Amino acid sequence: MKKYIQLLIIGIFVCSQVALIAGNPDRQGESGAAELLFNPWARSAGFHSMNTSFASGVEAMRINVAGIGRIEGRELQLGNARLYEGTGIQLNSLGYAQKRGERGAFAFSLASVNFGDIPVTTEVLPDGTGATYSPSFFNMGLGYSYTYENKISVGILVRAISETLPNLSAFGAALDAGVQYVSGANDNFKLGISLRNIGTPMRFSGDGNSRPTVVTSGNNPDYPIEFAVKPATFELPSMLNIGMSYDFYVINTPANADEGRTATVAYLRALANFTSNAFSRDQIGVGLEFNFNELIALRGAYKYEIGQGDGDTQNVYTGLAGGASAYIPMKKDKSTILSLNYAYRTTNPFGGSHNFGLGLLF
Repeated sequence: MKKYIQLLIIGIFVCSQVALIAGNPDRQGESGAAELLFNPWARSAGFHSMNTSFASGVEAMRINVAGIGRIEGRELQLGNARLYEGTGIQLNSLGYAQKRGERGAFAFSLASVNFGDIPVTTEVLPDGTGATYSPSFFNMGLGYSYTYENKISVGILVRAISETLPNLSAFGAALDAGVQYVSGANDNFKLGISLRNIGTPMRFSGDGNSRPTVVTSGNNPDYPIEFAVKPATFELPSMLNIGMSYDFYVINTPANADEGRTATVAYLRALANFTSNAFSRDQIGVGLEFNFNELIALRGAYKYEIGQGDGDTQNVYTGLAGGASAYIPMKKDKSTILSLNYAYRTTNPFGGSHNFGLGLLF
């Protein structure tokens, strides 16, 4: 097993070097399947999705799949994101993660974009026909991670992608891979690398690619025909994330079994992250999280786009993000914990994005 872990780490490193030089300013905005960049999970959204080094459980499937196994037992998550407030677009997601033995873990997730009802328009009726339609954008992921000596975690994930309109559809598959490293006397230092959305090009097909027209030839009567339009393929929004974090313990009271006390720990976690995007400008960011005894957590982050000049179009997710979580023990031994999560991210334009999450660790 150790040999395979080493090979996977080497493969992630090699692919990350390719991803670092894959970006091309001339290709900005040319990728599709942008829903793969949407984050339905409130805890990681509060970090602007930059918690590459310590993402865990279900949320690791959107950030760094290596962190799936950084939980004890099982985790169930429900997430709702109100994207770009004012557009009516929502992202709903369900995820489940479970430890498999002492070192392995697997997880799966389902995510669906709700666009609402969109009016049907035509060239003849540009104001609408009175009918509506709603696109169906759906993806499903299945991931596995393995932790070696509680220090190095590696993971891999396969995601199926479906985009469907009433008369058009496109299908694809994406691969994610990641690694996390933990060090320090209290596991204070964490490092993570994740490679996301490496997959097959996608192309729309269906009756919507046919266009009716009328052919006129001399004195012959006009007759209708249909000609097919061959759409271009589009790539997935590949990216590389490199992040690190460090925990500063501000309160650390050791447990004392004789007095019946349990450990009370409060820590401040600082993070930094770099994102290399194959089809947009790279980004850097920093963040903080304050966690008191795994009962309450407050977090915030700032993301900046590298190389943006005056007059350039800004990435929709830059600037500030923040959020909070409340962890409610359902049993005295804290073997079952209910989490309530919220996050807000500024967007440009629109009115920001709101994330709501409900989780159960058991």
